[in-house]
Amino acid sequence: MSRRLEIDELLQKDLKRAGYSRVELTKSPVGTRVVIYAAKPGMVIGRRGQSIKDLTKLLETKFGIENPQLSVATIEIPEQDPKVVASQVAQALQRGVHFRRAAYWAIQRVMESQALGVEIIIRGKLTTERSRFEKFRAGYLPRVGDPVLKSVKVAVADVQLKQGLFGIKVRILPPTVDFIDKPTMKTPPPSVAPTTAVQAPIVETPEVETEKEEPIGNTAQA
Repeated sequence: MSRRLEIDELLQKDLKRAGYSRVELTKSPVGTRVVIYAAKPGMVIGRRGQSIKDLTKLLETKFGIENPQLSVATIEIPEQDPKVVASQVAQALQRGVHFRRAAYWAIQRVMESQALGVEIIIRGKLTTERSRFEKFRAGYLPRVGDPVLKSVKVAVADVQLKQGLFGIKVRILPPTVDFIDKPTMKTPPPSVAPTTAVQAPIVETPEVETEKEEPIGNTAQA
């Protein structure tokens, strides 16, 4: 296992309540830059920065990273990060929430964030002594092809319960991807109320009576 994967596994375990997503390691002339992506950066930093100081010492002593420079980045939409969603489902199972209720709750939050589709698979001793899995889906989620390899985000988490080890797999299709058969909703044009022709009022012109003049010179003599 590479050093980055070991660091990722350690951070996922220690920062699960902070909504840990991933870590990026970049070497620089002055040391190693470590960027931690989490939904709750305040919990990663800790009170007065004590938690991030402890992480810095841990990276130096356990993994031999010279002069690690830690920084925390906020995840814009945690509901569209499969690793965060899988961790939330795992924590719900640890609290004793029924697996179906935890899955439906997570799916509702993902779809409310305007994601195109989501799938959650929970595997383990769900209702009997025999291990099995149940699948929960919502929205549009391609199964094969190039969009799956490039667009669908996948993450896996596991949690140890009294019944045994449970596995959670989350697949999310974010709304920002663009592909050929992407479903679109067309809004109908605004309805225009029919206009009725207004007839102009008829104004009656008053009749003018004129007196006729009698002709001069054709008067009868008595």
